[in-house]
Amino acid sequence: MTNRLAKETSPYLQQHAHNPVNWFPWGEEALQRAKEEDKPILVSIGYSACHWCHVMERESFENQEIADVMNEYFVCIKVDREERPDVDSIYMEALQAMGLRGGWPLNVFLMPDAKPFYGGTYFPATNWKNLLESIQAAFTAQREKLQESAEGFTRNLQAKENEKYDFGKFQQEEKLFTEAEIIACLQKLETTFDYERGGMQRSPKFPMPSVWKSIGEAISVLKAKEISTTLLEKVKKHLDYTSTRIAMGGIYDHLGGGWTRYSTDAEWKVPHFEKMLYDNGQLIGFLDAWSVSKTVTWLEREMTSPDSGFYSAQDADSEGEEGKFYVWKENEIQQVLGDDSEWFSTIYNIYDSGNWEHGNNVLHLDAVPPAEDWEKLQAVYDKLFVFRENRIKPGLDDKIICSWNGLMLNGLVEAYRSFGEESYLELALKNAQFIKNNLTEIVQNPDGKAGRGLWRLHESDPSRKKQLGFLEDYAAVIQAFTNLYQVTFDETWLSESEMLTDYAIANFFDLEEDFFFFTDAQGEQLIARKKEMFDNVIPASNSMMCKNLLILGTILDREDFVETAKQMFAKVKPLMIQDPQWMSNWFSAGVLFAKPIAEIVLVGDEVYEFRKKIDAETSFPNKVFVGTKSESNLSLLQNRIVINDKTTVYVCFDKTCQLPVNTVEEALPLLA
Repeated sequence: MTNRLAKETSPYLQQHAHNPVNWFPWGEEALQRAKEEDKPILVSIGYSACHWCHVMERESFENQEIADVMNEYFVCIKVDREERPDVDSIYMEALQAMGLRGGWPLNVFLMPDAKPFYGGTYFPATNWKNLLESIQAAFTAQREKLQESAEGFTRNLQAKENEKYDFGKFQQEEKLFTEAEIIACLQKLETTFDYERGGMQRSPKFPMPSVWKSIGEAISVLKAKEISTTLLEKVKKHLDYTSTRIAMGGIYDHLGGGWTRYSTDAEWKVPHFEKMLYDNGQLIGFLDAWSVSKTVTWLEREMTSPDSGFYSAQDADSEGEEGKFYVWKENEIQQVLGDDSEWFSTIYNIYDSGNWEHGNNVLHLDAVPPAEDWEKLQAVYDKLFVFRENRIKPGLDDKIICSWNGLMLNGLVEAYRSFGEESYLELALKNAQFIKNNLTEIVQNPDGKAGRGLWRLHESDPSRKKQLGFLEDYAAVIQAFTNLYQVTFDETWLSESEMLTDYAIANFFDLEEDFFFFTDAQGEQLIARKKEMFDNVIPASNSMMCKNLLILGTILDREDFVETAKQMFAKVKPLMIQDPQWMSNWFSAGVLFAKPIAEIVLVGDEVYEFRKKIDAETSFPNKVFVGTKSESNLSLLQNRIVINDKTTVYVCFDKTCQLPVNTVEEALPLLA
């Protein structure tokens, strides 16, 4: 039995290609069919690594009796949320507007005109069949009421952000963000801390890298003046503790490297076992050298395509069982480690009855092992890893998604800046070239000028229709390319960033509200055109673009970029101060506005060595690097010459420069 999904390339859609359900992919054929046959539409959204998506498929979508009901009464559409985040975000927001809890699988019922009227997430088979029959009965007997509800939900989706939120106003003379406001945000965040277990006071626990990164940046710009010392010490201690717990817990794969999506408990112990590229791309940017090194090894070993693109995810399930690849029985530990098993089991809390369910043990640490144990532990990890490699592995989602590649590329650059490991930069450069060669294309902007656009996915088959990139694709790649320039001083990456930014402004920016739409003006028109404002497990594309415009505008001396960034931040600042936890990347942008940005100009033969030394000595984010060994057309490098035949550092703030110096030691006081 085969349906239309067999022709799709998405592993998630292909997983459903042999369901007895007559699935359509999202597209004009399905939407037109619903109108012609006057049937309600079922849109079922998920992703390949989603455990409960698999469960619902086994229980309901592979059930012939249930499939018959779906086929008779509905036009059924399957959507991979990672391919079409625009479709997912619209119907997820609709579900939440209905007062229902969101999540995946996401199942939403639409009228034939694609307007939503009801939905839900996972349903057991009996409940699902009953719901299908109830929906069909209501569609027949109460169609006018359903249409009325659908119109209401659609009006809510189409509402402008100005109608929903109390935005601030930009005034040229006022300081955009102050040290007092940074302190106020830290105080609000501090009230949400779980001091016993690390992270925030919630279960399950998500790593939320942008929260902890923004807190670290805030501390770094305040600590010099010892403002509210007690608060800063408290927050810094919790940041360090949380980072340690994220690295020690079961959420981290101690044998193979890589973080799973979240911990199902409050202890960071039992993970939801899927590994997503976007989490790992953000976490390698600021966690410890040991876990980052193993994770980059995992990335190269299991997640990198032959042409240096990065795959999307590894499944939670193997052999139909969640976590089976990763968990251990005590007798397996004894079999592999022999005399060392008791020692290892004590450190890792391994029991015959299991430290999780069904006699299974999740590898996790409750305390950091003594330093003298680490060398022995590494040898043990290697033995267990070799044994585990013989198990049936979880499924791989080999989609290559533009934005997630950008996040991982940026993480590699940040890890290189932190640890100086050249292999990280080599991997980053290969991936950057892959993105440039395969996911960018010269396009025409609305003004008729040539621009640089992005594709959402890498399609190896040139005959397949390509999906235009979304704002998150532009935001992540611009961020990564801009940061890559600052370690390589290869102006190719600046040029790419500038062209992508110009395209995003021309095709995504809403002049009425001073924010970016999520979808390209030249792309498919859905029932609503949304903006992504709130930071979550991935920062909001608007907050990323705000930071990009400020940093890139400073490097390129593009005042139009900087002014747009200021306007965006000023509008969201009241919301951000009110709840910084869900606007953490906007908070990070605020830190950049709170202090002048140091323009560090390096000229001469040792520009790379000087950049490394300055990075090692300065933890604050309010700086940009430009550099050249010879000459450049960049504005910040004009008239910057080598002094005394030695590599020269120019430190500038707001286009005003200090006297040039020839050593890092002389430059550091100028930065302070």
